[in-house]
Amino acid sequence: MNFKPSLTVLRQLVLAAVALPPGLACSADLVVITHSGTTLSADDIKDVYSGQTQMSGATRLVPVDNGAAQEAFLAQVVKSDLSRYNSAWVKKSFRDGISAPAVKTGDADVLDFVRRTPGAVGYVRVVPAGVNVVQLK
Repeated sequence: MNFKPSLTVLRQLVLAAVALPPGLACSADLVVITHSGTTLSADDIKDVYSGQTQMSGATRLVPVDNGAAQEAFLAQVVKSDLSRYNSAWVKKSFRDGISAPAVKTGDADVLDFVRRTPGAVGYVRVVPAGVNVVQLK
């Protein structure tokens, strides 16, 4: 069988290889991104995804999950599994009246959402242009 990657796949691989700044810490190739007007630290990410932190300055944060990478992100960054994460958000929804992060299907959907939405926070596998990258510990 002869595998010939598409031009889009090759372009993404090249972007991932050259766009990753030296010393950028990624958690198993996951990169947390924010809307260009939103700045967060690595320490903020777990709090954002647990609903503890909802604002960055005067901007309401809008976290979004990446369905294709959610379990890895939860295990490595949030230190939870999908069942506990969903359960915690159900409780938080009833108790505090806030909604769980929307789940997008993959990197392209997350990237599009984060670029268009002020306060958006997401995670992807490929380092994109036009968004802020949060350096994870």
